[in-house]
Amino acid sequence: MTKAQALHDLSSIYASRATGLYGLTLINQLAHAVQSGHHARAQGLPSSLVVAALLHDIGHMVHDLGEHPANFGMDDQHEEIGARWLKSYFGPNVTEPIRLHVPAKRYLCTVETDYFDKLSKDSVESLALQGGPMSEREVLNFQKAIHWQDAVALRRIDELAKDPKGPMPKFEEFSDDILSCILA
Repeated sequence: MTKAQALHDLSSIYASRATGLYGLTLINQLAHAVQSGHHARAQGLPSSLVVAALLHDIGHMVHDLGEHPANFGMDDQHEEIGARWLKSYFGPNVTEPIRLHVPAKRYLCTVETDYFDKLSKDSVESLALQGGPMSEREVLNFQKAIHWQDAVALRRIDELAKDPKGPMPKFEEFSDDILSCILA
């Protein structure tokens, strides 16, 4: 598969499957994705984290569990599904922050006393299904992961990128970042 074909595949998924509302927010998956990518860029993060931010919720679009499985008490494990799905396109510098962005939410709820209060309604709802705040042992194990700090940066961006009046760049504006990170 060529890099151009991979970019086309990703663009097609976001054009066709990212139009449903993002959880309980007032934006859709595409807006959440491009806002995430925008915030990563604005923070001067490397292309790998811009791409991870842009694609971090692709797991919601490649599973067949519906738009909001949490309504039915189900953790869709979108972080695992998405990271696994993206491994054919990207290396661990993109896929690992994606895989770890849910544990990063659990981590931040444990180590920062006010982080939970900053979560959106849907993030609070899913947190309970994802295991809640981490235990001390889980915190230590999480901090052993090579990409844990990138996952924490991605998690902070995730919460910022739910603004119906926020920046809305086009998905295509991230093409160069995506192409630079796709495996040869």
